[in-house]
Amino acid sequence: MENKYHIPVLLKETVDGLNIKPDGVYVDVTFGGGGHSKEILSRLGPNGKLFGFDQDQDAHKNALQDDRFELVPQNFRFIKRFLRFYGIKKVDGILGDFGVSSHQFDVADRGFSTRFEADLDMRMDQTANLSAYEVINTYNEQSLKQVFLEYGELRSAPKMAGLIIEARKEEPIKTSSQLKEIIEPCLFKRKEHKILAQVYQAIRIEVNQEIQVLKEFLLQTNELLNPGGRISLISYHSLEDRLVKRFIRNGLFEGEPEKDLFGRMSVPFKKVGGLIVPSSQEIYLNSRARSAKLRIAEKLAE
Repeated sequence: MENKYHIPVLLKETVDGLNIKPDGVYVDVTFGGGGHSKEILSRLGPNGKLFGFDQDQDAHKNALQDDRFELVPQNFRFIKRFLRFYGIKKVDGILGDFGVSSHQFDVADRGFSTRFEADLDMRMDQTANLSAYEVINTYNEQSLKQVFLEYGELRSAPKMAGLIIEARKEEPIKTSSQLKEIIEPCLFKRKEHKILAQVYQAIRIEVNQEIQVLKEFLLQTNELLNPGGRISLISYHSLEDRLVKRFIRNGLFEGEPEKDLFGRMSVPFKKVGGLIVPSSQEIYLNSRARSAKLRIAEKLAE
C-alpha cells in the first residue's frame, strides 16, 4: 500500500543509518505508508520491536500486521510519554522522515497542494482545531507577516499580510483559489509556483507547529537513545535541516555548549558520515525526493 500512499525516500540509506540490531527496539516517528517501517522489520529478529508514530488518521489504515510492531496514533512530539506507556524507556534507533507525505499532497481536500482547488485546511491531525482557515482569517497583520517571513522566507511578507487583512474585511477567505487571487500581486509570473509553494509551506508549518514539534522531539532523542543508538533523519527544507544539523553538532538550537576546564565541549551525539541526498535515479523515479537531506548521528556514552 505504501507505493500508493507514499514512496519512502532514501529507503536503504535511512535504515542502513540505524545500524539495526536484530533484538533492538526502534521507532519510526513518521510511519505514513509504512515503507521505512517494513524495511526495519525485515532486519529485526523475533525479539526485536518497532513502534510507529503517526497523527494522521489516514495513515492508521496502513498499520502492519506483525507482532513486533505497534502503531501509536499520536504526534511524535509525545514520543517519550507514549513509549513509557508501553514500558519502553530506552531505544536503539529513531527514524524520522519529516514533511508532507505523498498521500497528503495528492488528496485534494486536505489542502496541502497548490495543484488543487480546496478549502483552506492543511491539518496533519484532522482532529486539530487550528487549520489554514483560522490562520488566514483570524491572525492579525503582524502575526501573518511573521508566519510568511519566518516559515516561508518570503520578502513580500508585509505586502502579502496586508492584502489578506484587507480582503477578509469583505468576506472570509475560504478556499485556495480565493487566497491565490488575493495575493496575486505578489506572485511574479516567472516565480509564481515557487512563491506559492513558499506561502503554502509557511501556513502549513504554522498550522501543524512543525518547528516547535521538531525541537521538542529532538530534545527527547537524547534521553531516549541507548549509548551507541542512532537517529536517522530526513529533512525537506532549510528550516528543518538547520535545526537537525545544529542539534547533531552540539545538542542545542542556539548558542554553544559549555566547555570543561580543558576547553572540551560535552555533546550528546557524534555525526555518522556526511550529508546524504537522493541519487539522480531516485529523483527521476520520485520527484518529491529531490529536496530530501538525510543526516545520521550516534548517541555517545554518557
